[in-house]
Amino acid sequence: MKYLLIFVTLICVGLFTFSRTVAPPNQLDWLNAVWPGDSGVDRVAQGVVFDEKNGLKLDVWAPTGSGDAKKPVLVFFYGGGWVNGERTHYGFAAKAFAAKGFVVVVPDYRKVPKIRFPVFNQDAAQSVKWVRDNIAKFGGDPDRVAVAGHSAGAYLAVMLALNPQYLTEIGVDPKIIKAGVGLSGPYDFIPFDSRRSIDAMHLWPRPLETQPVTYVSKDAPPLMLATGTADDTVKPRNAIILTQRLHAVGTQVEFHAYEGLNHEDVVKALSKPFRKSAPVLDDAVAFLKGALK
Repeated sequence: MKYLLIFVTLICVGLFTFSRTVAPPNQLDWLNAVWPGDSGVDRVAQGVVFDEKNGLKLDVWAPTGSGDAKKPVLVFFYGGGWVNGERTHYGFAAKAFAAKGFVVVVPDYRKVPKIRFPVFNQDAAQSVKWVRDNIAKFGGDPDRVAVAGHSAGAYLAVMLALNPQYLTEIGVDPKIIKAGVGLSGPYDFIPFDSRRSIDAMHLWPRPLETQPVTYVSKDAPPLMLATGTADDTVKPRNAIILTQRLHAVGTQVEFHAYEGLNHEDVVKALSKPFRKSAPVLDDAVAFLKGALK
């Protein structure tokens, strides 16, 4: 009883701290791991190299004992302003979607200052190529692939969904992406007014080519764009403008603005301890299952 009380106290203190601060994703992942729920999920592959030249790796999470039926696939790109982030810190996001019936792939990608635009987009495309060629071994259906991400990861996901160039140039049919979910992503951010966007993009001679909104097309796959109304890191206008542009050309798009949530709150809502703060996971799952059925 004594140890149970200590354990519960530690969890409560951790939750209180997380709720009042911007917590590093690895700490959120730890807290999520000890929180009950999301059972029946395994990390079926860890540290798989998908780009030997650059040493890029990915992890795969899947429902336990899913049998022979192939599952829809979600490639989840983490955020970090194109400069931070590690795939191993986002098990909380992967487990959340895997518990809902998806085979989830979380890849790494190269970051600033070692590289600049468009290298991170090219790395993201390489991970999708790996999915096309290998995901069936892990119970995933290569004909039902979606992309998702938070912040800079949402940028990667939406760029792949809207701009066919990155997949086409490596021999992958862009139509492999059947749907996309962007959480708190930057899609229309010229002029570059933050250190991270300047560092990542300013060397490219044609700035409009760095913007997802540039590639709006009626041929784009269905997208869900979500933001928090209190997000002052990536302003909600990014998702609002892209939603309006997609609507204008007749592309299927679903928009969610979560009242009172800031930039980090939106991705935290995927984790078990904070899932009741907003229906981010339920909305994304409902959208993806509708688009991939």
